[in-house]
Amino acid sequence: MASSTQELELFVRQSLAAGLGREDIQAALAEAGWSAEQVRSALDAYADMAFPVPVPRPRPYLSAREAFLYLVLFATLYVAAYHLGSLLFDLITRALPDPADSEYLRQRLGHSMRWSVASVIIAFPVFLLMARQLARELARNPVKRLSAVRRWLTYLTLFVAAAVLIGDMITLVYNLLGGELTLRFVLKVLVVAVIAGGIFGYYLSDLRKEEREA
Repeated sequence: MASSTQELELFVRQSLAAGLGREDIQAALAEAGWSAEQVRSALDAYADMAFPVPVPRPRPYLSAREAFLYLVLFATLYVAAYHLGSLLFDLITRALPDPADSEYLRQRLGHSMRWSVASVIIAFPVFLLMARQLARELARNPVKRLSAVRRWLTYLTLFVAAAVLIGDMITLVYNLLGGELTLRFVLKVLVVAVIAGGIFGYYLSDLRKEEREA
């Protein structure tokens, strides 16, 4: 696979150096069986400008610092989202108590709420700080948007959010079919849908914006 990619890059570089147009190169490669994404990636490696030889664009590279920032960003996002949902669940449980709830469960509720509040107070500001720092770096050096760690963690987050949304809807339909819907249950389903849906929508729109700009 690596050898094939190198052959494609070499072909594109030699074709551009020979003065062939990008549309002609795309058509030839498409006819040869290369995918549109592979062709676009190979052509995007060179700037579209008038120069005697192909001018390469700067390529993204992975640094330990960049990996650290993105790992902290997404880890704090997961922690903040989970504990925000847990806190809202506890508030709903306290506002709409079930007579079947045990005394032990009521006592655990306060402990759970304190833990969730503490987690959100710490994790969410760290997430905002990391997001601000990374946004500044992307503004200074847009090529970093192609970072492999950024893309992998973004798609992983989309997968997790989509899985949570699907599970949330399955749970809703299951209880609906069983005639076990209560206001407390519906509110908790809505909390999960809003949090997971908000995260999914934000990162999906960010990826689409990136594709349009590319």
